[in-house]
Amino acid sequence: MSTTDSPWLGDACSLVDAFRKKERSPQEELQASLSAIEKSSLNAFSFLDPEGAMERAKSSDVTKPFGGIPLGVKELDAVQGWPYTEACVVFADRKAQYTSIMVERATQIGGANAIGLCTASEFGGVNITRTVLNGATHNPWKMGCTPGGSSGGSAAAVAGGLVSIATGGDGGGSIRIPAGFTGLVGLKATFGRIPRAPHTELGNLTVNTGVMARSIRDTARWFDVCNGHDSRDPLSLQRVENWELELGNHGESLRGKTAVLAPNWGGAVVSPAMWAQLEEYATHLAAITGLRIITIDTSLPNMGAAWSISGMIEIQMQLANHWPDCAEVLTPEMRFGLETTLGKYGADARAKIESRRAALNQRMHEIFEAVDFVITASNPDVAFSAEGPLPSRFGGIEAGMGNNGKLTFPANMHGNPAISIPAGLIEGLPVALQVNGPHFSEQLLLELGLAMERSRPWALVAPNSPC
Repeated sequence: MSTTDSPWLGDACSLVDAFRKKERSPQEELQASLSAIEKSSLNAFSFLDPEGAMERAKSSDVTKPFGGIPLGVKELDAVQGWPYTEACVVFADRKAQYTSIMVERATQIGGANAIGLCTASEFGGVNITRTVLNGATHNPWKMGCTPGGSSGGSAAAVAGGLVSIATGGDGGGSIRIPAGFTGLVGLKATFGRIPRAPHTELGNLTVNTGVMARSIRDTARWFDVCNGHDSRDPLSLQRVENWELELGNHGESLRGKTAVLAPNWGGAVVSPAMWAQLEEYATHLAAITGLRIITIDTSLPNMGAAWSISGMIEIQMQLANHWPDCAEVLTPEMRFGLETTLGKYGADARAKIESRRAALNQRMHEIFEAVDFVITASNPDVAFSAEGPLPSRFGGIEAGMGNNGKLTFPANMHGNPAISIPAGLIEGLPVALQVNGPHFSEQLLLELGLAMERSRPWALVAPNSPC
């Protein structure tokens, strides 16, 4: 797969197999990753812990699911003693006082070796990873293009061959968007599938944690390790077993189920050239799994500005003692968001939010009563400039900057699972199908991903990655 001088270019599961066969060691793999990161121009990591990581590598238990694997941790995840900056200059010197339960499970139960923090967008608030604190992160498929956000550094690190797996989070598309831009698998699970403990702040009830992975089985194994209720997150779900073991066992249950193609999901405008390719991939997926493609109305109610106003509340609270003095050190998107929403959250806005949430839930219920899966795009177009700004034209069609997250956000609002599955390249850049399913249907979504992976395998890393 690769020499011991360069990082592993297969998936994480195959790297564990190589450790167990003594074909390479966790120490060798760690050193290869650290060397590749040092040489990389992707700007995928904002912090490294080489000494601690080497000590952990020496005592790795490779019998564990991710035993000895170098793990990239998204900058917005907490690791005790490591920087906890929210990718914001204001908190550049802050250290985490605890470790998130997902990272704790991945390292203690899974045996993964957390080696450092991967860059993210500021407060996770925009789908480009470019901040005042860290600069711009690049897409390994094409320097100068973004890997998306907010889990952009994690996506760049995994697709760029620096580490085989990294954590991600998705509050409006922040796993699926970068997965789509970089050719990775990105599953946003049912809300609450992986707890957000400790120090759970429920906020808008949209945020999910998960993984940026090269393969379907890596994704399944991650959820095997990390899912399950924690009482500090009262909305977290009971544990589900055997995600990886049951891969390939649900094929017959897909046959005869229905899917609708929704290029304008959420009111989005999608590049016509890209959708032509995605539609062909979707038709292929239906043919090999026995899905029936039907036509139904997939229109959704508009959430409006009230939701954006409420989404800035947590950021406003964190910056309360620093605003407005900190305005000049914020990214343009965060500064604009604060300036335009400050003081606008109140009883009227809250009432509108809940009314619109109820309307969306009712509409999503109606859609999933009529169809089993909604197939759309993960992004409205291919990756754009790493420095920004967010594009407003998609395939030559003017749609406004707000178009960028419309495809992914409905699943965050409703809490249902959705997966980004690689679907080829356009002009050398990855594009992806996004498949939405009803609550608790993750294993069927993984089955669809597995069918695509087996019939049309994707490159596990970008072609210019270390070799």
